[in-house]
Amino acid sequence: MPKDAFSATSACNYATVRRAARKLGQFYDDIVGPSGLKATQQGLLYQISATGAPTMGEIASAMIMDLSALGHTLKPLIRDGYVETVADSQDRRIRRVRLTKGGEKKLAEAMKLWKVAQQRLEDRIGAEKAERLRSALDEIAKLDLDEPIAS
Repeated sequence: MPKDAFSATSACNYATVRRAARKLGQFYDDIVGPSGLKATQQGLLYQISATGAPTMGEIASAMIMDLSALGHTLKPLIRDGYVETVADSQDRRIRRVRLTKGGEKKLAEAMKLWKVAQQRLEDRIGAEKAERLRSALDEIAKLDLDEPIAS
């Protein structure tokens, strides 16, 4: 492919981020894949583990996902016995999501592979650049892009 083949999209922030996200998604999926999980599933299991027994809304908000996409991603994890939903102890109408013992084991297995992917990427682009990338993307994720800019 000619070196300037991406010039049509590299001026667009969205297209560039999407292209990089697809590249990284394939990279992490390939490395995490032997665990039987996709990188998105590993990330979801990690989010659930890190926050205890969050509600669906809390997970969706933290991962900037809509509830239907979250449900779609959770369905195979529930089917495979890695995640379960339980009623909240204070309000039985609220459903919480938590890892099962099998989910904890699967997450530990996937995290070993994730660390390999993380290290390979940092070896490739440098730890400092990887940290700057995460920081810049975190800033963007926190933005309220619907908010009008003050003039």
